[in-house]
Amino acid sequence: MKKKLYAIVDLETTGAKSDRDRITEIAIALHDGERVIDTFESLINPERAIPYNITKITGITQEMVEEAPKFYEVAKTVVEMTEGAVFVAHNVRFDYGFLRAEFKRLGFSYTRKQLCTVRLSRQAFPWIGAYSLAKLIKYFKIKVSDRHRAMADVMATVEVFERILDMEEGPDDAIDQMINRGVKESRLPANISLPKLHELPEECGVYYFHDRHGEVIYVGKSINIKSRIMQHFADESRKGAKIAAGVHDISYELTGSELVALLLESDEIKNLRPKINRAQRARSFPYIIHHYENEAGYQCLDIAKVRKNQKKDFRVLREFSKLTGAKGALNRLLEQYELCQKYCHVDQISTPCFYYHINKCRGACIEEEDPETYNERVQRAIEAINIDFGYDFIAYDKGRHAEEKAVILVENGQYQGYGYIDLNDSSGQAHEVREAISPRAHNPEVARIILQYLQKKKVERLLRLDRALP
Repeated sequence: MKKKLYAIVDLETTGAKSDRDRITEIAIALHDGERVIDTFESLINPERAIPYNITKITGITQEMVEEAPKFYEVAKTVVEMTEGAVFVAHNVRFDYGFLRAEFKRLGFSYTRKQLCTVRLSRQAFPWIGAYSLAKLIKYFKIKVSDRHRAMADVMATVEVFERILDMEEGPDDAIDQMINRGVKESRLPANISLPKLHELPEECGVYYFHDRHGEVIYVGKSINIKSRIMQHFADESRKGAKIAAGVHDISYELTGSELVALLLESDEIKNLRPKINRAQRARSFPYIIHHYENEAGYQCLDIAKVRKNQKKDFRVLREFSKLTGAKGALNRLLEQYELCQKYCHVDQISTPCFYYHINKCRGACIEEEDPETYNERVQRAIEAINIDFGYDFIAYDKGRHAEEKAVILVENGQYQGYGYIDLNDSSGQAHEVREAISPRAHNPEVARIILQYLQKKKVERLLRLDRALP
């Protein structure tokens, strides 16, 4: 059997965020499972200032990196040394994430199988209790001449890794399970292999599971397509078994932006109606929650079933595909804002309403609470449930590569679609965005997706439009 190769990696950086900070030093030790067979190390010019507190930790100064190669100058060596090897690091998400970010800036996708010596150490040495590299160095009395320099930390990680490999019971199963993220090859569908799964991109987008006839049976989205799909095949639940039994092929579409991925997923589920997907399949929304003011001046909420052309006659707050969804949303407003059941058309028989008797209604139903005070809470409830955008805008978000941006257009109060603009050919102004948009259908589901995403302030930029685009 061919030996596994392990590329044990450590990076020093200007900070902790891979989308903002840069690499200042890299070290790689290529290991064949028995010994180190090759090494590489280099300082890297990060093309930005190294913060003083980072210099205090690593000892790497601005002067040391001024004449060092930039990352693109060592990128080929990094690719060649790690190709065909498992990427190993102590806290692999950090080092692997930084390298992927550097390659993405160059317009390349860097993908390797990964193994974390923190996780391995927890399994191998459960009695230690703490698994930072510093703690393991101290516990095993590893000699390190220059802590927080890349090669010194790599060689310390090599020693920890070799101790794991030398354990009597053997770590092969644990290593394979971590590399394959819990996926057992014996449980995979006939046409899906572990190598095929490892070739999937670790990028944001939408993925499709196809049956043997090519029909899409499941659509999903993820910020890491490979990781999410492997979770599906590691899932031993009923849903996991159903997916594993029906999948014959996998396809995907990269989106860059998580918001675009959410919108595309919703659109594809409605159009393709995959048999395993349940959520977001609805294409009609006949049930509405609407509001009006009664003769006594109290704001009332109610549920109605209406045709599409009738909705203009109501002050619609939200639309639903099922009556149960509308009732559930209205009841949540009742509870959260202490509204009156009578004025929400839940308890129309008794006066006062049942909620008044259990101190959940403040007495609007018997005019014990005046309209002005009651309506203030109703207004807060309306603001909480309303899916009206309020204004038109363009949202700019991450593109599929460094030279583009995703753009999402809301115009005339409705989602119009999304597209991509090339930063080299476009200024990103409104009229150029309009030409880049691929039209998509507006519905309450996508409106909710956009509003919730914007509430988290996750898009890179929001351009408010005071009027329709020319």
